[in-house]
Amino acid sequence: MNKLAGMEMFVKVVESGSFTAAAELSNVSSTMVAKHIRMIEKRLGARLLHRTTRRQHLTEVGRLYYERCKLALSEVELAEASASELQANPRGVIRLVAPVSFGNQKLVPALVDYLSRYPEVNVELTLDNRVPDLINDGYELGIQIGEITATDLVARPLQPYRRILAAAPSYLATHGYPEHPEQLTMHSCLGPSYWRNYNRWQLLGPNNVVHEVTVKGRFSANQGSALRTAALLGAGIVLQPEISLADDIATGRLIRVLPQWSYRPTPMNLIYAQDSRPTAKLRSIIDFLVQRFGLDAS
Repeated sequence: MNKLAGMEMFVKVVESGSFTAAAELSNVSSTMVAKHIRMIEKRLGARLLHRTTRRQHLTEVGRLYYERCKLALSEVELAEASASELQANPRGVIRLVAPVSFGNQKLVPALVDYLSRYPEVNVELTLDNRVPDLINDGYELGIQIGEITATDLVARPLQPYRRILAAAPSYLATHGYPEHPEQLTMHSCLGPSYWRNYNRWQLLGPNNVVHEVTVKGRFSANQGSALRTAALLGAGIVLQPEISLADDIATGRLIRVLPQWSYRPTPMNLIYAQDSRPTAKLRSIIDFLVQRFGLDAS
């Protein structure tokens, strides 16, 4: 007999209280119900039920088997529901939160492509450099830079976040080009003021060598756009995300400094709450963003 059918019948017997009641619920004979139970007991080599003329009791093995059957049948039901849901068209509103620089430079263009692919979905994007609090702030999805400490979230790794060094041609013409990270100590360095150790830069170089250097500078800011502006005006060597400086470097407004070195890459993850039945819209955008920005993306 089919194992799944036997498990379903056993659960009905336990929950209905008798073979007769389970038979009526299943529209089969009591004999057939009994046959299912005997087959399970034979397969397991143990009794599941103690029966008397008035009532039945689960054995210890029967109680454990009942709990496991409930879990297994729940997973089967979920699998079938998920398969049906896959056929539905993604629709509705998706609320997500992402860091400012990545959001402006990379995520928004990707979301425009996503919206053209899924015309029944709307997106509400919040840009915020704070660690996302999806549950309390009502977001379905977030992008987080840095280590994930929450245990109630699913984290899908994306390509690491890279920060590079650059300076204006005028600054370098006056102060020279550093050839090793240690020489940054002799330069004016522009870094984020919100970092706990904003004056210690860990740079990753050739052969994955990590060099930590203590830098100094007369200007810091809590927004990367302000640091970029200061660098364009010749205030010093800036450390900022590669995506934020790419256009300035391409046009010559800034020059890459120590091109073989970058700030130690920071993990970046797509995060969302654990959900046994994610909606079609949520699955669609998760798959889209992992394909666009995941570790295997080109």
